[in-house]
Formats: sequence, C-alpha cells, structure tokens
Amino acid sequence: MKKIFAGLFAAALLFVVVAEWVAPAVRKSTPSPQALPAIQDATQVQRGAYLARLGNCAQCHTARGGQAYAGGDGLQTPFGRVYPGNLTPHPTAGIGQWSEGDFWRAMHQGVGPHGRVLNPAFPYTSFTRVSRADSDALFAYLRTLPAADTKNKSHELPWPLGTQTALTAWRILHFSEAETTTIARVDAPPSARRGSELVQGLGHCAECHTPRNRLGGLRTSAAWNGATLPDGRWYAPALNDPSEAGLSNWDAADIVTLLTRGQHQQAYVAGPMADVVRNSTQYLEPGDALSMALYLQTLSKGAAAPKPAPASVRENALGAKLYENQCAQCHGKRGEGVENAYPALAGNRAVLMDNTNNLVLILLKGAYGPSTTGKPQPFGMPPYQFALNDVEMANVLSFIRNSWGNHALPVTEFDINKIRNAPDR
Repeated sequence: MKKIFAGLFAAALLFVVVAEWVAPAVRKSTPSPQALPAIQDATQVQRGAYLARLGNCAQCHTARGGQAYAGGDGLQTPFGRVYPGNLTPHPTAGIGQWSEGDFWRAMHQGVGPHGRVLNPAFPYTSFTRVSRADSDALFAYLRTLPAADTKNKSHELPWPLGTQTALTAWRILHFSEAETTTIARVDAPPSARRGSELVQGLGHCAECHTPRNRLGGLRTSAAWNGATLPDGRWYAPALNDPSEAGLSNWDAADIVTLLTRGQHQQAYVAGPMADVVRNSTQYLEPGDALSMALYLQTLSKGAAAPKPAPASVRENALGAKLYENQCAQCHGKRGEGVENAYPALAGNRAVLMDNTNNLVLILLKGAYGPSTTGKPQPFGMPPYQFALNDVEMANVLSFIRNSWGNHALPVTEFDINKIRNAPDR
C-alpha cells in the first residue's frame, strides 16, 4: 500500500512539472465570466428540471438535511475528500455570476470561470457529450432555484493533487472533448443510439460501472466491466456480463420496469443504485427509458462462460440452520422468494457474483428498495450486523451460494470482516 501511494505521489509531482507548461494555455483559452443572460422561457426551464433529474445532480450537490443544490456532503475518493459545490444562483456562494458560456465550458470542457480546471469527481468526462442546448436548459433551471448562501468547502486533497497544475495534467491524460448530442428533443423516437447518448452522457453510468486506473481515470478499454465504488465497499456490477448485471437477454420492457420501479419480478436494485432509481431514472420519459433499455441490451461480451463448481463445499449445517431461522420466512425454504416482494435467492446473479461485497453489505446493513411512483412502498430487509457475527454470516451466505442449484465459492470470515470494519466514508 505504501508503494502505491509513493508511486501516486511521485506521479503527481511529475504531473505538476508537465502541467506547468500547458496550464496557462488552458486558462487563457477560457474567457472570464460575462454578464448573466436573462432566464429563457418556461419550456426551457421545465426541460432543464428534467435534465437535472436525468443527471441526478441533486444527489451529489445536496447535503443530507440541507437545501437542494446548495452543496453536497463530501465524496470520498482514493485521493481524498471532494465537496460538490453550490449550484444555486447565489452571487458569491453559488453560480449567480456565471454565464451560460461558463456553465457550458464546465460541462463540456471541465473548465470553470477564469479557466480553472475542475476536479474530475465532477464527471465532465461524461458530461462533455451534452449539447449546448441541453446545457443552457439545465443552467436556466438552476437559475430558478432559491439562492443559498452556503459557502463551498475546500477539497481535502494532499498536495499537489488539488493544484491546478496537477488537475490540468490529469485532464491531459484522461480527457478529450466528445461530440455533443441533444437529448432535450421530446419528439425523438426511441432508439439504441439515443439510449447511448443518455447512458454515456448526462446519465454518466460509466463513471461507476467502468474500472479506473491508479490515477482515477476511466479504463476505456474495460468499459462496462464493473468496478468497486470509491467507498471501497459497494460494487457496480458489469453491464456487459450476463453473469453480473448484463441485460442483453432481457426484454426491453422489463429493463424499463427495473429502471423506473426499482424492481422487476425477482430483480431488485439496492445500495447506490437504489438512490439512482429513486432520484433519477424513475422520472424518465417513456421514450427515454426505452432508449436506455435498447442501448443496455447491446452491451454484451457474449454468452457467459460456465463457472466450475467449487472443488469442495462441505455440508453447512450451521448455515442451513441460520437460513431456516433468519431467512426462510421471506425468501422461501428453497430460496424461491416472493414475487414483487422478496427476491429469489436461487439462481440470483447478485448472490452468485464473484465479488461478494454487495451481498455482505446487504446482510450487514439491510437493503431497502427505492420508493417510486410505480412502487411507493417497497419491501425491505433489516440489518443483521448486530444479530450475527462474522462466522455466522460467512456460513449462511456460503449456504445460500451453494444451495438449490447455486454454485459459487464460499464466503469467508475475512470477506465479512473487511466490510464490517471498513471505515465509513
């Protein structure tokens, strides 16, 4: 671990030297703020509100218990804590002095007023695909919000990672402007191409579902292969792998149901994805939801390779007893679940994935689906972190992963312990 951080620090120093040559050019190329234009018509503002939900902007830019869009709780990254800024039209604390052009450059180029390079925790690597028209609509909506005087917090990053020169160097290595696409057209017919624009642009799905390199850049050669989130615990499963979260063999209508309700038959969303459904995808217009489904169907590596059964899985009497006493009432004696209530565990991809982080987290912390218009009162699972110890959790999960036709490697006490004792971020 020390070698990794030493390498990152050395690389950051090199970036500072390199970026000193190019940072002035980036700053000079971007004009300083101009006079704020008048807010456009109500249709543009309404569309901007929809786009803000599609981008799930409020989730990051709203602190728990705070005013919407007035700045978010810190986001923990492998490099330090980053604080999302105040997007309300306050003249000093927010973006009240920004112009449409400033906002557009932030979205499309990752560069703010006066040429300051933004921290890539703001996913401009995806937002660069958003069109100028959509950016202007989003900005018009933000201008209608109540102004909040909440001051932006400084990022907690070790020197020199938060410097403009280091951020410029990162931008050179990991970012290039993309062709823009307009998703604000309400008359566009559903298509996989439109879905690609939604998923890869304002939806910024790759930011979670694509692994990153040691410097935090997206590994485009491994797009959609799944990745552990910056919290070090939750795993965003691969969207191109049918053994994880691949949807190539799903009907488009079923994908739409999952995106807008958070549940379809025995498939459920949990953890960070439940937040995405609650705050964002449940509000998708029908054509946009179908377009996203059509695109997600195209993300496939092909048929999943059959996984060999574990070499030896001993009879798990303790796991069987725990399952009968703690789990069978909801999930069924044979893991069959209850349709539209509790998920089946037999044949469940979330149960069988090689990465068991999500499975352990759900058992430890509980799981509650998103409350959506289509399903306002979802069923939930209580936390067991105080009811079961590491040995008991490892046994019951191993039993579930190797019963009723399931075959997967057992869960170990270490798998439980590393998640249970991981620091909250």
